[in-house]
Amino acid sequence: MKDVESLWDLFQKRNVSRRNFLKTCVTITGILGLSPSLISDVVSAAEKQPLVPVIWLHGHECTGCDEAFIRSQSPFASDVLLNMISMEYMDVLAAAAGEPLEHHLQEVMKKYNGKYLLAVEGAVPLNDDGIHCMVGGKTFVHNLKEVAKGAAAIIEVGSCAAWGGIQAAKPNPTKSVSVSDVVSGKTIIKVPGCPPIPEVITGVIMHYTLYGQIPPLDSKGRPKQFFGNRIHDTCYRRPFFDSGMFVEKFDDAASKAGWCLYKVGCRGPETYNSCGNLRWWNGLSYPIQSGAPCIGCSANNFWDNDPFYNRMPNIPVPNAIVNADQVGIVAAGALTAGVIIHGALSTIQHKRHHKETHETEKDNE
Repeated sequence: MKDVESLWDLFQKRNVSRRNFLKTCVTITGILGLSPSLISDVVSAAEKQPLVPVIWLHGHECTGCDEAFIRSQSPFASDVLLNMISMEYMDVLAAAAGEPLEHHLQEVMKKYNGKYLLAVEGAVPLNDDGIHCMVGGKTFVHNLKEVAKGAAAIIEVGSCAAWGGIQAAKPNPTKSVSVSDVVSGKTIIKVPGCPPIPEVITGVIMHYTLYGQIPPLDSKGRPKQFFGNRIHDTCYRRPFFDSGMFVEKFDDAASKAGWCLYKVGCRGPETYNSCGNLRWWNGLSYPIQSGAPCIGCSANNFWDNDPFYNRMPNIPVPNAIVNADQVGIVAAGALTAGVIIHGALSTIQHKRHHKETHETEKDNE
């Protein structure tokens, strides 16, 4: 194993131009949600900061987070894996398997002790001594604790790792829990979602790679630049909510017209994620854009928050003590009142104009 290099070292080694290197830095700056004024800082970090060794473990999960990660478009997952980090262990994408791969994991843990970034995908089953998830002949909970000891920081990739996910849904027969329920004393970054947005995964990894520190986190341990807003705050259907224009059922005219999906179960008003601005597949779309309400897949215990297509408890409209049923009436009443007031003012103005014209004609006589 060679010593890790910086991103710029790698570009030079592969005869990639300085121009392309700078374009890459600009792209990374945008993905991280940083101000354009910080591009020079990103360039400096990419020139000097060594590529971070990464170990990626898999527990109780469906591999959907991997499927999302490899579809990242900005940057491409291939660029992250081959050019921006030093991916030392990931059993899904590794060329090796079995004993050679597990032996390599032990070597990496020793060589980069205290320096590697640990990404964990999947929940941790604890029932029956953890036998419900075994890797390399050992329970996942054993492997997780062992690898976590030497990690500089840990990323919980996906809702299963962050909250327990579907494995932890009632009645939770395997007693699955989140990574942070098992590991303590380590810096942990939660990247929930079922699965997470690809660019959110790569963005968090790149932030740590460039700056050698975790991004700013909210009170639940999620990166603020990706989980600082509710889906509701960035939803293009928000004006319909504020106007009291709701889909009542999926085959009605309102659904075809693209009105708000709150009444058919949308969890957007209480779910924090970047779906409304980053979207999926290089910004192509996201569930609400396709006509499906948000099911809150990045929220804790979302699998138990069913049925998904039942409306949430009343959500107040901004600056008004009303709910979704009343807002339409209020909006319609305001419109009617506006028409009446406009008509009354027009009549008064017309009478005043007629009176002034009549007085002018008398003066001219």
